Amino acid sequence: MRSLHRRMSGRAAENPELGLRRRAEYCTGLGMSRNSRIAFGRILCPTDLTEQSDDALGYAIAIADKYGSKLLVLHCRHEQSVPDSGRDAEAVKHIEISIGKRSTRPALDWAAVVVQDDPVAAIPSVAASHSADLIVMRSRRRPHAAALLGSTAESICRTAPCPVLVTHPEERSWLEASSNQASLRKVLVAHDFSDCSELALSNGLSLAQEYQSELHLIHVLQPVPRGGGFEHERSPESAFQQAGRRLDNSIESPPPCELKVAVREGQPYREILTYAEEAEIDLICMGVRGTGFGMKSLFGSNADRVLRQAPCPVLIARPLKPAAIQPAQSHGAPI
Repeated sequence: MRSLHRRMSGRAAENPELGLRRRAEYCTGLGMSRNSRIAFGRILCPTDLTEQSDDALGYAIAIADKYGSKLLVLHCRHEQSVPDSGRDAEAVKHIEISIGKRSTRPALDWAAVVVQDDPVAAIPSVAASHSADLIVMRSRRRPHAAALLGSTAESICRTAPCPVLVTHPEERSWLEASSNQASLRKVLVAHDFSDCSELALSNGLSLAQEYQSELHLIHVLQPVPRGGGFEHERSPESAFQQAGRRLDNSIESPPPCELKVAVREGQPYREILTYAEEAEIDLICMGVRGTGFGMKSLFGSNADRVLRQAPCPVLIARPLKPAAIQPAQSHGAPI
């Protein structure tokens, strides 16, 4: 594995001698206010009324509090039965109590949505029908079952009409347990210079600016085969410098947050996960292609492996494709 390291102050590198190292990190003070910045006007949080789902609700409430967003809390009754208004009312009451425990904003604008449908179908549908800008949901991290069938969270990431922030039980949390206040210190965006990565960058930038977090950008170069005449096909110094410059150029004007840029060589998912561990990242943002994130290509993909192994929540962004809109029964505050 090869890498380069340099630090930038916005004028020039502190060390002009760029040597080979096992990691490449370009730390700059450049910014990006001209990049598109996402506003999360409506946030959807699915819940199965368990304590584990309520953990994801804590993230959704914290982000809604920060942005002044409308919060929609969705409960799916999967059983095949006639509508039961009593059970629906119990679900709404549970949601109301859960929000009351976690919200620091008395005037939080929220509504409950209860549907009788499979969550994999209902979540994208409700997100589309209510124009959600972000879905926040919990993954139970069952890797062996997910490897065969795919988890609900993975399925939603493939079909959602908006970005999906996935939390999990073993994560490094950025919520204060006592106050539910978010302490989002470090946001990592995996960037491969695609339009999808730009979308992930817009989401990561918005959160980093809102929380005054460090914003980290990482690009991973594919390893160059050694031997057989491949040694001279790519200049390592040139490849790392070019990638570093492209990352720098993706940030167009100084943001009100610290920026760190890293270029590494290896398997993308491994380098992303390793960097997240080393830098104690609180949130990873990844962009995935709409055609490349389907059932066949997801399993074994970088996004899939990061979702299952990340030490922190992961935000998946992809080109938006409207989900089928189906009617849903709404409770609580008007939507």
